[in-house]
Amino acid sequence: MPAPISNPLHIDTTWTLFLDRDGVINKNIDGSYVLDWEQFDFLPGVLETIPKLTKLFAHIIVVTNQQCIAKGLITTTELDEIHQNMMNMIELNGGRIEAVYYAPDLASPENYLRKPKNGMAHLAKKDFPEINFHKCIMIGDKPSDMEFGKSVGMITICISNNCDKIPLADYQMNSFAAIVDILQY
Repeated sequence: MPAPISNPLHIDTTWTLFLDRDGVINKNIDGSYVLDWEQFDFLPGVLETIPKLTKLFAHIIVVTNQQCIAKGLITTTELDEIHQNMMNMIELNGGRIEAVYYAPDLASPENYLRKPKNGMAHLAKKDFPEINFHKCIMIGDKPSDMEFGKSVGMITICISNNCDKIPLADYQMNSFAAIVDILQY
C-alpha cells in the first residue's frame, strides 16, 4: 500500500532520480507516439520542477520504451533529436537531465531493455558506477515503470490519475510538481 505523503522521503545529493518520459515529462499521444519535436508537449509543472530536483539529486536519468523505432515510425537519429531538444529546454529552465536511455525494440520476452525489464537501469549504472539502486527513485505512470524500479530496489512514485490501480507504487502523485513536497534532505 502506498505511503501517505506525510511520510517524506529522506534523500541527499547522492541519490539518483529515474524518470519515464511519456506521461511524466511530456503528454502521451493516445494511440500514437511522439514522432517529432512539434508533437512534444511538456506536462504542466515539469519545466519548473526539474530545476528544483536538479539541486537535490546527483543524477537525473530518463528511461523510456520507444518501440516506435522498431515499427519504422521514427529513426534513432530523429528520436535523439527529440531528446536533445527536451534536454536543451530543461537546461534553459535551469534543470539537468544527464542521460536518456531508450528501448527501441518491440515488446518481447527476450527484450532485456524494455521496461518492465531493468536493462536500462544497468546501462545507467555502467555509465554512472556510483549509482546505488537502493538510493534511487523511479517516477512513472504505468505498471511497467513501477516493476522496473522495484526489480532493482528503487523507491517508486506513480504520477497518474489511475495510481490506485497501479501496484508497486510506494507513493502516488497527481502531478509532477507534487514530488518536491515529499522530499526531505
